[in-house]
Amino acid sequence: MAHSIKDIATALGAQSFGAVDLLVDSAAEPGTAGPRDLALAMTPAYGDALTDGQARVAVVWPGADWQALGLDAAIYAPRARLAMAGLTQMLDAALPGAGISPHAVIDPTAQIGTDVVIGAFTVVGAGAVIGDGCWIADHVSIATGVQIGNQCQIHAGVRLQRGVTLGARVILQPNVVIGGDGFSFVSLEPSNVERARETLGVDPMTAPEDPTWHRIHSLGGVEIGDDVEVGAGSTVDAGTIRSTRVGKGTKIDNLVQVGHNVIVGEHCLLCAQAGVAGSTQLGDRVVVGGKAGVADNLTIGADVVMGGGSVVLSNVPAGRVMMGYPATKMTTHLESYKALRRLPRLLNKLAKR
Repeated sequence: MAHSIKDIATALGAQSFGAVDLLVDSAAEPGTAGPRDLALAMTPAYGDALTDGQARVAVVWPGADWQALGLDAAIYAPRARLAMAGLTQMLDAALPGAGISPHAVIDPTAQIGTDVVIGAFTVVGAGAVIGDGCWIADHVSIATGVQIGNQCQIHAGVRLQRGVTLGARVILQPNVVIGGDGFSFVSLEPSNVERARETLGVDPMTAPEDPTWHRIHSLGGVEIGDDVEVGAGSTVDAGTIRSTRVGKGTKIDNLVQVGHNVIVGEHCLLCAQAGVAGSTQLGDRVVVGGKAGVADNLTIGADVVMGGGSVVLSNVPAGRVMMGYPATKMTTHLESYKALRRLPRLLNKLAKR
């Protein structure tokens, strides 16, 4: 669908200049943009690349001399990434499909709202509730009693197990699993893991008489708040007795693991390959960087930021920035890192004495 520069600027709450009635069909990088593309040159670093493409219009940084850049029209974007959010939403293609596929399997006791799309080979269990305006792709499994709020998007291959509740406008990317059993096992006698914790590894580990792991079943569910998004291949485990909870507005990246009984606050970010172990609580607006890990049974305060690859092994007070393994305050980590970098030089000096 084509959009005029004037309409795009209005939708973004931005200023437009020049031939604002020009129409564009899509967005493109400056160097590859064609005459019907809206080039994205939101910082001066992209200005030179405009001459490599054929763009007539672009989103540019405030104060840019758009005419000198060879453009017929321009939109000023004071906050580039925020403009990207609105622009990509505006230009994104509509979700495919309409109505309920004849190849879907829906239990007669399930409640389906109005204007719902359900794809082929999706299974909806007994007593499940699907809210108005939901879009559900092919090959989705929705277990008995699952409750889904209004206007949710559930992509192909998603598995919603029993006891799962989704709020409104939740987006689940392909192959998300919500409500699988938690990783919880116990042995007849104290295991080597328990002994290692008690002795701090001083005592040697030995084979137990009975090595059998006894499974602790997950009787709780998962509660997902409004406007949560979960990336492809991520999992949120069911609670043991009470539900695992993810607060409203939280965004979870691809390949993230949220363990059983975890409480994730509101408007958190959990980046790719992060893991949060069982029964840990994250406060509101916590950011967990890529490949970062949080040990079990911890409390992480609100507004904590964990750098990528950090491993948190103890409670963290609100507002702290953590880095490293084991994670420490960012300032402490940087001091330690600088000292470590100096060690070879110091050792060389000592060796020459």
